Amino acid sequence: MSSTPNVTCATADGASWLASAGTHPRSTLALWRERPDAPLVLPCGTVFDVVSAPAVFGRRMLDRLWDEGPGSGPVAVFRGRTLLFAAPGTAQRLPSLLTWEEWGSNRAAAVPPLLCHGTGDAVTVPALTGDGSASGGSCWLVAPDTRHPWLPGPEVVLWAAVRAARAAVRISIFPPADRDANVYDVSRRR
Repeated sequence: MSSTPNVTCATADGASWLASAGTHPRSTLALWRERPDAPLVLPCGTVFDVVSAPAVFGRRMLDRLWDEGPGSGPVAVFRGRTLLFAAPGTAQRLPSLLTWEEWGSNRAAAVPPLLCHGTGDAVTVPALTGDGSASGGSCWLVAPDTRHPWLPGPEVVLWAAVRAARAAVRISIFPPADRDANVYDVSRRR
């Protein structure tokens, strides 16, 4: 059982925090007051960055953050991807940390790519309320609930990704067996 909180509706403080990412926060809040079930596009890079992972792998990362680590900031699902909201600057630093970990090399071919959205990028955030059925399947797994949420930095996101990858891909130190090799039982030798 995961200890990930099930907070699927943003609070008023959480909505204010999200709106502060845009160029016109009051207009964004007014729009949300009129249509709380509408997803919106918000810019990344100043208030938050977003790390996007395939849904299942992203959920594994989220579980690692809550079960073995410090928890997470807001997390959403949109179009089959998990969006982890991270500290500004994460999108710039995380790719080099992933390269250092040899992410995506032949050794880790089963590990999915992570997309980093930072300065100059924008993401669609789910509606403030609801389960995602009215907004095309986008929903909050961990909705923003404060004006100053804790956001993981690049090192914490890397840690969660590595832990999730290790749990998903069992790596053996032994080479695969040669199926055509002759195998002799030598345990009864004198």
